[in-house]
Amino acid sequence: MTQYWPFSGLTRAGALRERLIVSLDLGGTREALKMVDQLGRMVGMFKIGKQLFVSGGPDFVREIRRRGAEVFLDLKFHDTPRALMRTALEATRLGVRMFDVHLNGHADSVERVRGEINRLCHNEGLRKPHMVAVAMLMGVARDGGANLAPRGLDGVVEIARRAASAGLDGVITSPQCAPRIRSSCGRRFVIVTPVRCVHDGPNEFVDAAGAIHAGADFLVVGSPIWKAAEPMRAVREIVDQIDRGLRNATLGPSAVLLPRHS
Repeated sequence: MTQYWPFSGLTRAGALRERLIVSLDLGGTREALKMVDQLGRMVGMFKIGKQLFVSGGPDFVREIRRRGAEVFLDLKFHDTPRALMRTALEATRLGVRMFDVHLNGHADSVERVRGEINRLCHNEGLRKPHMVAVAMLMGVARDGGANLAPRGLDGVVEIARRAASAGLDGVITSPQCAPRIRSSCGRRFVIVTPVRCVHDGPNEFVDAAGAIHAGADFLVVGSPIWKAAEPMRAVREIVDQIDRGLRNATLGPSAVLLPRHS
């Protein structure tokens, strides 16, 4: 099966780096800002989760933007339609590049939110953020398997389809789900996946190259960068993997699963 991506054909180093999102959630606000200063010119975005946002608040997002970096606001908005509308519009005004929401069977409400964001950006001259749905709660179960949505892979793909129908830009999901979502939702649908050696069995994991080849557009990476002795070197290695994933277009979908390194 031929794989397509919205940014296919972009092989410049800058374009490759734009696909990498570094999670800031492994440190406090001070450590996170140091990471932004160190890597800001080398990556596409920085992810801020709930704990870090509660700690730093909107001003923390503004500070990262002031330093010239982009933000993925990973708060998984989940509320009444009116509250969701307000929070989504405020996230847009903050200037974040991406934020995520839960559909929860209310795709029509999310569609209205998308329309209001478009209107706000037009009226106030703001940039439209990527609005993505949570198609899988990220994490690794105790048995080593992926923590899929209740209906498994079919349920994840159905969420992605509803997100696309509602006018959302894409989903955040696991690398294992990316091929099915890409096939179902098309080449311009954005797929964001975390990469942190997600085990799919006792002897296999998904790396950055495999996730990109599976159809992911953006990769969220945390521990491999935070725990590296040289974070800048770790970023360069991940960007090289992204490049390899894009260039290995002749490999089949099984390339997503790679032998574990000893």
